[in-house]
Amino acid sequence: MAAMQAHDTPPAFLAKICQRTELPQALQRLPRPWVFTNGVFDVLHRGHVMYLAQARALGGSLIVALNTDASVRRLGKGDDRPLNQDMDRAIVMAAQEAVSLVTWFDEDTPVEIIGEIRPDILVKGGDYDMSRLPETRLVESWGGHSLALPFVQGYSTTRLVQKIRAG
Repeated sequence: MAAMQAHDTPPAFLAKICQRTELPQALQRLPRPWVFTNGVFDVLHRGHVMYLAQARALGGSLIVALNTDASVRRLGKGDDRPLNQDMDRAIVMAAQEAVSLVTWFDEDTPVEIIGEIRPDILVKGGDYDMSRLPETRLVESWGGHSLALPFVQGYSTTRLVQKIRAG
């Protein structure tokens, strides 16, 4: 009977998924400093997991804002992207130990949701020139800071999708 009840209980990590309207209440429960990152995270791979762990190590909580399916299509990553729908991507992201909270944004850039969350640290992956991003100026306006974490070379969702298609 106990095994049956455990099976009926949803995994605890699902509580990390937060609708945008519920952000103010959810954020109050998170330890600071808040680290924020965003992205598609369509097919999670080693590079993503390393990045998330590095980002989380910078603060008390890691908040991940995922692009909605509609915003991914506007990014021009391909007609068939995202491969995984936004709720599926949110569930996989929430299952990551490093992640404290997962939400979504539908805009073309994360500027608006960053303004709502007001993180202490903004993190991007890759070779972004952080000084050129409007997100950086916004975070710095309330005393936060931003940094780019280097990509783990050889890992990208686009490359993985190409490899799968090639057989």
